[in-house]
Amino acid sequence: MPYRRKDSPIWWVSYTDANGKRVRRSTGTSNRKEADALEAKWKLQAFRVRQWDEEPSHSFDELLLGYLKNTQSEKRSAERDRYIARHLRSFFEERELESFNAFDVRAYIESRKATGTSPSTINRELAMLSSVITYARREWEWNIPNPVIGRKLRQPEGRVRWISREEAAVLITAAESEPKAPHLADFIRLALHTGCRKQELLGLEWTRTDLQRRLLFLEAEHTKTARRRTVPINAVAREVIANRLQFRVQNCPSSPWVFAHKNGARIKDVKRGFATACRRAEIADFRIHDLRHTCAAWLVSAGVPLTEVRDLLGHTTVIMTEKYAHLAPENVRAAVARLEDESRFGHAREFALIKEVS
Repeated sequence: MPYRRKDSPIWWVSYTDANGKRVRRSTGTSNRKEADALEAKWKLQAFRVRQWDEEPSHSFDELLLGYLKNTQSEKRSAERDRYIARHLRSFFEERELESFNAFDVRAYIESRKATGTSPSTINRELAMLSSVITYARREWEWNIPNPVIGRKLRQPEGRVRWISREEAAVLITAAESEPKAPHLADFIRLALHTGCRKQELLGLEWTRTDLQRRLLFLEAEHTKTARRRTVPINAVAREVIANRLQFRVQNCPSSPWVFAHKNGARIKDVKRGFATACRRAEIADFRIHDLRHTCAAWLVSAGVPLTEVRDLLGHTTVIMTEKYAHLAPENVRAAVARLEDESRFGHAREFALIKEVS
């Protein structure tokens, strides 16, 4: 018989499952008739599994919570997975997976669109949902459908915001006058001249720097793509590392972090100081990650091949780097010029033939 807990209007039921184990389960409803119906349904399913060896039913909660429990200790994206799981669970809670279908997925997509969620965010949520179902099918041998496949939304072209060298100079000057973030100017310089991500720089340790060979070393656990990367540093970046080394000697000689406070603790974020510097420099709509875009834009504009930019930034494929290709129109202009040369050569041959015939 359904019952209520003291702190909730939701009905719960208690019954014996197919394995003879006592199960206490939320019905997800405050309606008594609906709770009675669900209790009867779950008891009948358990009976069929015991008596006729039918495939047991599975709930969305069972799927999601089991996946998180089994995978989070080994995943770099554990925190993001938990964040996405909250959205998925709030919509699909107590949904029976055997009847999970395309209509459910479309309904979820529409509900997220209604809250103003971007297509790229919805796609990340759908990708995790698909991965969870695939995991259950592979690891637990659950015979459940995966209606998420093929329902990825069309995404707008990725954002590419970058600044000129003149604007960068103004930004760095503004950062140098930020009293609460004396490290900010160095961070901006290093980001602009290495293309490294924010956490790759803030997590950089002295043991992974080599001033003599002018290299920074990023191991798999330090990069977003989980791939080892060696980053060469130019004269500007080398000067930044030297500045940070001098700061370390004067304030925190035992600190392992390149970007550290005077007490040696790691600097965890530069968001607030960066926003202040942007306001002082009168640079609008510019984020920390756009420093990485700016590095790529400068390289491509200088004629550096996309494959080399890809390797520096640590992109897994050149496709991710191609969004900067439009910044090097000279490459395309040279290709079009070749067509022009061919056209001239072709016309010359035609005129020669006409003259020969006449």
